[in-house]
Amino acid sequence: MACTNCSTSTKDGTPRGCKNNGTCGTDSCNKLTVFDWLGNMNLPSGETPFDCVEVRFKNGRKEFYRNTDNVTLFIGDVVATEAAPGHDIGIVTLTGELVKIQMKKKNIAPNSTEILKIYRKATQKDIDIWVESREKEEPIKVRAREIAIALKLQMKISDIEFQGDGSKAIFYYTAEDRVDFRQLIKEFAQEFKIRIEMKQVGFRQEASRLGGIGSCGRELCCSTWLTDFRSVNTSAARYQQLSLNPQKLAGQCGKLKCCLNYELDTYLDALKDFPDFETKLQTEKGDAICQKQDIFKGLMWFAYVENMANWHVLKIEHVKEIVALNKAKNKATSLEDYAEEITTEPELNFSKSLDQESLTRFDQPKRNKKKNKNKNQTAGVNHSQNQNSSEKTNINKEAEKTVSPSNSNRNRNSKHFKKNK
Repeated sequence: MACTNCSTSTKDGTPRGCKNNGTCGTDSCNKLTVFDWLGNMNLPSGETPFDCVEVRFKNGRKEFYRNTDNVTLFIGDVVATEAAPGHDIGIVTLTGELVKIQMKKKNIAPNSTEILKIYRKATQKDIDIWVESREKEEPIKVRAREIAIALKLQMKISDIEFQGDGSKAIFYYTAEDRVDFRQLIKEFAQEFKIRIEMKQVGFRQEASRLGGIGSCGRELCCSTWLTDFRSVNTSAARYQQLSLNPQKLAGQCGKLKCCLNYELDTYLDALKDFPDFETKLQTEKGDAICQKQDIFKGLMWFAYVENMANWHVLKIEHVKEIVALNKAKNKATSLEDYAEEITTEPELNFSKSLDQESLTRFDQPKRNKKKNKNKNQTAGVNHSQNQNSSEKTNINKEAEKTVSPSNSNRNRNSKHFKKNK
């Protein structure tokens, strides 16, 4: 999915690109876009359209502005907005009644006096200044990191965002502790000759601004559609019976993945029908402790305290029956009476398939041609010798055949002579 400007060229097949790095105004390039499903509907007679619009800036940063001059705006229009000081350049991402709903989600009052206003649609001069300032961000970020390292500050400058008129730049940084960057601001102002604003963001906000690919192979949720960051605990992984491996549970930001909360409510609802994991079953053979649960199949694995190696599979209904017996101060006979037999599916063996052959079968060293020629010559000589020897054996056999009748005649003649005597 991309706009028409991102299509490939006919010369070398490389994509042309819109050269705006995600700010071309189309829905495929934007982050955190909202579909305006009320765009094709007309307002009732006598109703005036909502005077606030949603404007997007770099890396998904969105703000709400009031259209005081009633400028006709559509999604994708580049506008000049009020800033302190000067003006900023952004792209309209949402208009109409849905803006009121978005403001309600972010706890912003529609009648608030703190909402800034839109000056006008951006002219070509405004856009040229905006593009020039955007091109300065990457080299300035490299130089800013060098200055911060020279001052030995425990911080990381993750991103820089220039204002639309190029008069101010916001430096986003992450740090674990409080940082005294007063000397850093002086160095930046002397080096870059602009107004400096430092803004600290969390590690998750940093990942959402920069973007990337997650372990699932898709773009990060925080940079595409996730707007709020909820706290994620290790208990979410325990409820879902996931291994507490920090390398697998941590995302690109170094914190626990936000997707651990997606299915947590479903697991919690399913666990309501399960007995407590720490319940002990009292039987005549001894007490049994739960070792494992299967939420989807409704099974629980128990093992005797004296024999923890052998596990017995029980259904939830049978576990509840044993618990009811124990509450009545009675003991079950044994776990074997309630155990379920689980049939394991046969494993498929693909060892004989062509796709499962060794990957190094093409890595055999090439044979020397000279050695092959010598081998062929020796093989030819041996073949000729074998032919000669076979011919000799055939001649000997024929000679024996020709000699053998004479010998038989001699034997007959000798016998006949003896009889005559």
